[in-house]
Amino acid sequence: MRALLVVNPAATTTSARTRDVLIHALASEMKLEAVTTEYRGHARDLARRAAESDDMDLVVALGGDGTVNEVVNGLLHSGPDPEALPRLAVVPGGSTNVFARALGLPNDAVEATGAILDALSHRRERTVGLGLASGTPGTEDEATPPRWFTFCAGFGFDAGVVGRVEQQRERGRTSTHALYIRQAARQFFGDPHRRRGAITLERPGEDPVKNLVLSIVCNASPWTYLGNRPVYASPRASFDTALDLFALSRLSAPALARYATQMLTSTPERGPRGRHAVSLHDLTDFTLHSKAPLPFQMDGDHLGLRTSVTFTGVRRALRVIV
Repeated sequence: MRALLVVNPAATTTSARTRDVLIHALASEMKLEAVTTEYRGHARDLARRAAESDDMDLVVALGGDGTVNEVVNGLLHSGPDPEALPRLAVVPGGSTNVFARALGLPNDAVEATGAILDALSHRRERTVGLGLASGTPGTEDEATPPRWFTFCAGFGFDAGVVGRVEQQRERGRTSTHALYIRQAARQFFGDPHRRRGAITLERPGEDPVKNLVLSIVCNASPWTYLGNRPVYASPRASFDTALDLFALSRLSAPALARYATQMLTSTPERGPRGRHAVSLHDLTDFTLHSKAPLPFQMDGDHLGLRTSVTFTGVRRALRVIV
């Protein structure tokens, strides 16, 4: 087997020594080419070349969810073709590692490498569905290139939180769950749309849902983790279905406290609910429009401001080692 290992040297939970151990472990079982990323988008470029080659069987992403997202977008540059494209394996190296954990992999890089090698020896893999976000035709965002996401996207409030966290990290702050909580509070008090939302949901054959403040698109469950605690925005979301949507039409202080509590106590059987909540399951195609430019994020990566995003759920997109 020939494999490409894409290594993010800035991964927050792996040291250089740990990465060397993992590289040697993988190289003992396959013909391995290990490349360290050097710039934003490098992982995507490497995975794209692997997808376009004739003899690459596997691409291993060593890093956090951002690295995985880049690798997936490189592999799927020309579209999904699960039988023809190299398979994907993920070694978690970030602070949260939602995609790897949602697949059932250990959250420790060494243990996950062992699990991947065991899965390869027993030929364990699955084909997962992914989400695709595109610029909406006829809007100012129509020229925005399509981009795949593995576990979630957010338009509005939660994307604003992600953007604030990225700003803090650029200033040298460590990405911690406490940092996310602090920035969520600041986003709440600074959000001009929290009382009357600017987002409209449009689906084929359905009436629009207007005045949404927060919209979270899930491709997997859980939505995220706080430490070891899973948080479920859309408990029924799955790699085997299309996309789920959780949205709120109001975000007053009492509503925020209520829904935050429900999120923290959510389970695989029960997510947040209430008269201001919208929960939709297994959506293949839908669009989120906004009256004003709003923050947008995918897989925890802030992508700037958008006024409209069209989402597509692709049920069989990529083969993954599990």
